[in-house]
Amino acid sequence: MKRKIEQEFKDWVSENGRNPLLVRGARQVGKTFSVRSLGKSFRYFAEVNFEEKPDARVFFKDALSARPICEKLSVFLGVPVIPGETLLFFDEVQSCPEVLASLRYFHEQMPGLHVVVAGSLLEFALQKIPSLGVGRLTSRFMYPLTFPEFIEAVGESVLVSVMDEADYSKPVEMPFHRKLVDCLRTYMLVGGMPAAVNTYNDSHDFHRVMNVLDDLILTLQDDFAKYRRRIPVERLNETFRSVAAQTGGKFVCSSVDREAKSTAVLNALDLLVKAGLVHLVFQSKATGLPLGANMGGRKFKAILFDPGIHQRLAGLDMAGYMTADDLSLVNKGSMAELVTGLHLAACQSAHRRPELYYWHREEHGADAEVDYVIQRGNGIVPVEVKAGVRGGMQSMRLFLKERGISRGLRVSLENFGRLSDADILPLYAVHRIYEQNLHGIRV
Repeated sequence: MKRKIEQEFKDWVSENGRNPLLVRGARQVGKTFSVRSLGKSFRYFAEVNFEEKPDARVFFKDALSARPICEKLSVFLGVPVIPGETLLFFDEVQSCPEVLASLRYFHEQMPGLHVVVAGSLLEFALQKIPSLGVGRLTSRFMYPLTFPEFIEAVGESVLVSVMDEADYSKPVEMPFHRKLVDCLRTYMLVGGMPAAVNTYNDSHDFHRVMNVLDDLILTLQDDFAKYRRRIPVERLNETFRSVAAQTGGKFVCSSVDREAKSTAVLNALDLLVKAGLVHLVFQSKATGLPLGANMGGRKFKAILFDPGIHQRLAGLDMAGYMTADDLSLVNKGSMAELVTGLHLAACQSAHRRPELYYWHREEHGADAEVDYVIQRGNGIVPVEVKAGVRGGMQSMRLFLKERGISRGLRVSLENFGRLSDADILPLYAVHRIYEQNLHGIRV
């Protein structure tokens, strides 16, 4: 299973002044698999999973020196730990937060050693460490498979070339366009969690895939018990499910539980964001850059981190889904908006948390909303997402007029194309949204 993030890992290996690497992301998105793949390029690979080998925790108690830790680990694992020859991988470090505190010493005392850290609850372990040492660590954020990664994983890699070689003057040929839309339909159902993708690839049995997704949801919810000192488990479950139900609209705390205080719901939502299970899309006035400096109060939307997980929590009618026309395929726009948002997040720099924004003007009798606004080059681009192949763009045109911008972007199930004031980008090619050459921007 080829992952885009793996090139980021390879680039990190050859960096000058390299820091220990934190691989961050939700549980089960493929972090461990990708790090192990990287380990194959080293002479030695030393892995410590602190859930499977809890005895290794003792090596980090009150340890302030990297070399004795490595010497003990080498004996414990039976693998040489040698700078320049060994990839040292600490997994599930939430079970041993002391590892995180020791990373600064690896950087200072053994800068030639490649050290990678991951964990399903890494964000919460990080909060327990008062100081990690500024400039001594680097992060890469990882997500479920994007649509291009999905179609490569299921043996349709030729379609990646087809959609990546097309542009507005040379759309995808219609037989390939229809096949890409059909593959997108499957992706929306299966999602990008590696376990679900592998099950689909091995069996092409959607019922088995749904069972895998249900098991993944149970695993994620079981993790909520580990947060119970912070937030009641039931509140987390309610909020998690409510995000799926509220996709496409402004997140309303009272829709989670009318009896709960908004502060309690927001705390639960914040924890889900930290766990990588939810992305927030903030309202921006979009009057200038950066977009985050123009946020419109505390209004935001929320989307789950994976299409397959979303569909299961939203109560998908699988039979209806498989026979739906293109318009119904994306649930009147919410699935199209979800997939667009997830690709906007995944296609940003892996070095930092994604930032997502939308625009909404609230005026009596003249409401207007653009699904996303993005920065491309030095400009602001409004992105309107349409469920089918038709639909007006009144809100986008209002935004263009008010901001003095000449063109926007329409994401839909249509082929590549151009209107007088907008480029049409197929939903299956939304990963190309930041590609400046595609949009005629000089780089």
